[in-house]
Amino acid sequence: MAHVRIGTRSSPMALHQAEQVASALEALDPAVTTELIKVTTSGDQWMGDLAKLGGKGAFVREIDRNLLQGCVDLAVHCLKDIPGDVPAPQGLSFAAYLHRENVHDAVISRTGAPLAELPAGAVVGTSAVRRAAQLRLHYPHVEIKPLRGNVNTRLMRLDEGHFDAIVAAVAGLHRVGEADRITEILPLETMCPAVGAGIIALRCRSEDAEISALGAQLNDAETDRHATAERAMLHALQGHCNSPIAGYANTEANGKLTLRGKVFSLDGSQWLDSHHWGVPEDPAALGYFVGADLLRQGARALIDAIAH
Repeated sequence: MAHVRIGTRSSPMALHQAEQVASALEALDPAVTTELIKVTTSGDQWMGDLAKLGGKGAFVREIDRNLLQGCVDLAVHCLKDIPGDVPAPQGLSFAAYLHRENVHDAVISRTGAPLAELPAGAVVGTSAVRRAAQLRLHYPHVEIKPLRGNVNTRLMRLDEGHFDAIVAAVAGLHRVGEADRITEILPLETMCPAVGAGIIALRCRSEDAEISALGAQLNDAETDRHATAERAMLHALQGHCNSPIAGYANTEANGKLTLRGKVFSLDGSQWLDSHHWGVPEDPAALGYFVGADLLRQGARALIDAIAH
């Protein structure tokens, strides 16, 4: 009989994800029991610029430390929060990538008007450099202001009148039961997703064969391929937390793997775009190819020009 202690952030969305994992594990085997261990991360406590904490890794470091110390058996992470420019902590490995959810970003505006119809100077809240760069590129008439916090906190700040609109992940809005607030869903051509968007990743101790085998039963093979391609691209680019990098892998009807990668300047005035196809048997090769293509176009200079 396995008792699995699941490490998770304490935000409503993170708890929803962890409960989803717990239910799936218990459904695999009636002998499996689960327990959620809430970990308050430095990323949750700090409401300033994430770059000062070392970037998005601030949402996963403490949970991974609990995992290494044996306080939890399985970590539940949003894959987009796991840095691509640093190796995984020694002794940890991915046990599974759950079936990918919606990768789109959504706009929630106070008046119900889409971004294109907001008046000049309307204030749009987001702290994601990827979103901000693409908003500045496609909607130069709006003003982007930083907005941190979990999705419930961001919606509250919108309702209080601090912003005219905010941008949030469709998947996250669904997880916290706020999808009915969506004003418009941005097309992928306008708002390319974050690498790993919509993917819940399970991490465990490499030496823990029982938990690794249990978690592996939840792995979605197609999502695994897409995640591998996207993260190989991210690793090739060696982007830091202030790098507006976007990427999205998909499987086409003919079975071929496709990956689109984009790199932006912070103000959206410069951007690089790469779109290539590969075989599903080697998603990492496609990822490194797209990363190399972006570097060939000048991504290194664009990334290095941004302070972090």
